[in-house]
Amino acid sequence: MKSLTELYRIGTGPSSSHTMGVERAAETMKALYPAARFTVTLFGSLALTGEGHGTDRVLRRVLGEGSEIVFDRTTTGLPHPNTMHFVAREGAREVGRHTAFSVGGGRVVFEGEDLCDTPEVYPLNCFEEIKAYVTEQEMTLAEYVFSVEPSIEEYLREVWAQMKRTVKAGLSAKEEELPGGLHVLRKARHLFRSKHIGETAEIEENRMVCAYAFAVAEENAAGGTVVTAPTCGACGVLPAVLYYMQKKHKYSDDAIVRALATAGLVGNLIKTNASISGAECGCQAEIGSACSMAAAGLAQLFDMEIEQIEYAAEVAMEHHLGLTCDPVKGLVQIPCIERNAVAAMRAINAVNIANFLTYTRKVSLDTIIQTMYETGRDLLGRYRETSEGGLAKLYREQ
Repeated sequence: MKSLTELYRIGTGPSSSHTMGVERAAETMKALYPAARFTVTLFGSLALTGEGHGTDRVLRRVLGEGSEIVFDRTTTGLPHPNTMHFVAREGAREVGRHTAFSVGGGRVVFEGEDLCDTPEVYPLNCFEEIKAYVTEQEMTLAEYVFSVEPSIEEYLREVWAQMKRTVKAGLSAKEEELPGGLHVLRKARHLFRSKHIGETAEIEENRMVCAYAFAVAEENAAGGTVVTAPTCGACGVLPAVLYYMQKKHKYSDDAIVRALATAGLVGNLIKTNASISGAECGCQAEIGSACSMAAAGLAQLFDMEIEQIEYAAEVAMEHHLGLTCDPVKGLVQIPCIERNAVAAMRAINAVNIANFLTYTRKVSLDTIIQTMYETGRDLLGRYRETSEGGLAKLYREQ
């Protein structure tokens, strides 16, 4: 598996695959051919929802306003649904052509080339192997992460600092429309301030967790700075849960960093053995993965046993199986923002279930990861970030 720096990326929304990944591919091309003019052809999900995600704007910003961007919405049989083809020219002479795939979470792979790839860091690639190892070594999952990546702890502090900044930015933003033409109003500040007389502790918890998730997801939709966890579209789930728990229980930043390490390990397993790309496996790969990470991180924060951490992560993913990715108008707003809030609450519920029922479970985390991947690949294309089906097709403004 790759480093957690490849999973938690600090960057600009609204989409890790359609903006952050594309930006990385474009920067690689610009570095290879600094004097060239580019034609970029976008295929699959990049073509179908790229305008809503701002893919063309990112490409022109990196490659130059004179770049030609082609949206090919008809080619099928692609090696990956987020495929892009670059042609570089100097004058009338073609100097290079490359095909790249934005595979989720901001990661880019070039066809047949080692242009953007990074080394493998983790020697163990499934949860069962990791569990056996940490049990034998009498260490926690977070300690395993730190033993493999000694420098990751400081990076996770940067990640947590940015997550907190994003929450605060979203809470302080005016209750105005998000860009894109859907007339979606920011709601985070309203949720944060809407305490009612007689509000129970449970209702207050739900409201606050939702406020934090909305804050981050709305910042993402507005093109603010976020952390992929594991993607931009699902970036509100993990910080909402951890931020709420730190505020409520006064957990130290050290404890939060350990939770981020465990959450990242689960996200890395999903990314390695399945997918975190909505274009490849639907929203279960984004929101489902984020919920699973948040459940694992929260269980770590609560110092739960490794079996309980596994069960919490498994339950969180299991009950997102089959979730479609159908963003209205290709924008990361409807239903994406609300899904962040719902998944954050569900992560807390998954940990509560694991606290009581862990030793009755029948399904392993590895099995549910494999199941999610197979389910996602079986989803019809119109339900995998193409905005051709589901809510994206049937939505009518009220």
